Amino acid sequence: MAEQSASSMPQDLFGQAAPEAGPSVSAGVERSSGRSAPAQPLADRLRPKRLEDVVGQDHLLGADGSLRGMLERGSLSSLILWGGPGVGKTTIARLLAQAGGFRFMQLSAVFSGVADLKKTFEQARHIAEGGRSTLLFVDEIHRFNRAQQDGFLPVVEDGTVVLVGATTENPSFALNSALLSRCQVVVLNRLDDAAMEALLCRAEAEMQNDLPVTKEARATLRAMADGDGRYLLNMAEQLFSLKKPDVPFDAQGLLKLLARRAVLYDRDREEHYNLISALHKSMRGSDPDAALYWFARMLEGGEDPRYIARRLTRFAAEDVGMADPHALPLAIAAWETFERLGSPEGELALAQLVVHLATAAKSNAVYKAYKAVRRAARATGSLMPPAHILNAPTRLMKDIGYGKGYEYDHDTEEGFSGQNYFPDGMKREIFYRPTGKGYEREVRHRLETWASLRERRQS
Repeated sequence: MAEQSASSMPQDLFGQAAPEAGPSVSAGVERSSGRSAPAQPLADRLRPKRLEDVVGQDHLLGADGSLRGMLERGSLSSLILWGGPGVGKTTIARLLAQAGGFRFMQLSAVFSGVADLKKTFEQARHIAEGGRSTLLFVDEIHRFNRAQQDGFLPVVEDGTVVLVGATTENPSFALNSALLSRCQVVVLNRLDDAAMEALLCRAEAEMQNDLPVTKEARATLRAMADGDGRYLLNMAEQLFSLKKPDVPFDAQGLLKLLARRAVLYDRDREEHYNLISALHKSMRGSDPDAALYWFARMLEGGEDPRYIARRLTRFAAEDVGMADPHALPLAIAAWETFERLGSPEGELALAQLVVHLATAAKSNAVYKAYKAVRRAARATGSLMPPAHILNAPTRLMKDIGYGKGYEYDHDTEEGFSGQNYFPDGMKREIFYRPTGKGYEREVRHRLETWASLRERRQS
């Protein structure tokens, strides 16, 4: 089978796969000659040369790691490396081959078919006849269909290859059971903050320069990468390529530099926004007369009543919230009434809604909680839920701890187990803080009772 050019090799956490001594084998086109090589990306230059240099996967490669143990026993089995992008799946596969003395062969399920598989298996058999074992790395293995996956079974069973497949999808659903039964599934962690910082330090050492960012912006940079080391190093390379600023970039400057923001709305119709602002603030200030006045002004100005209905519904969720849970369904009912009756009869339903919202008990606690939790979600990226609240419909998922230790709340004395539902490693935060207004008085009492029970049970 023809060799693949370096530019078309699948990339891993640290960039393109480096060529090994002797011809590398993978599906693709022949290596071109006489072409000047592009500048080597920073991520490629920082790719680990030893397993000890891989960050964020100590549970696999540390002193007591499962992969480390396999290598020390000389019994590396076929593996499925399951993890998100940029966590080092390809790097680990190559280094396992190097550490175990295997011949490394590589395929990408995106670009390979049955013919490529047959050629690869034949080459592996030829290599085996020479007394050397082959580690076959298959990137995006979940993209092979069920029949193609079955094609791996004979060569895995007879030892022609040690198969190492990489996937970002849940193997329980993406791979067939026959292949799963012959492979050990290894879960790679998303890179945590410490691992990301280690990569940034290596980048600075390689470039012999500090990143031109403040401490806060450095943390923002790590958060933006969302556990993807390759993406982090690519962003760092962009920063290194800039002319060094007089003042380091702060978090806002970094966001402006690395992400463009779309224009939110058209500002040409200034009066349109002035009047809706007046209506909104009059209702928030509990002044039904002023609210009705601005409502009428908008109608007289030719405003589409459907636009007003949409904004009133937004107000019901944002400014009234849980203090009056009936406000939101009433807003939908008023909107639907207008749609059924049309103008001018339907506008009376909207006027009734304006008065209800202006005179209702108000709380923006849900709105504030929503904004806070969105910030937390961006900051924490893609942390997994704790294992005990994950469903385990397959044996594999049970074996790796899904659902273990879950308490069914209805079976507890108070109907409340007090278990942790935040991701492991994330400090519990209080986002929703109900007021003492309207219905939220009762909600606050419940939450206080549950908080006391949780603290007692967890202690």
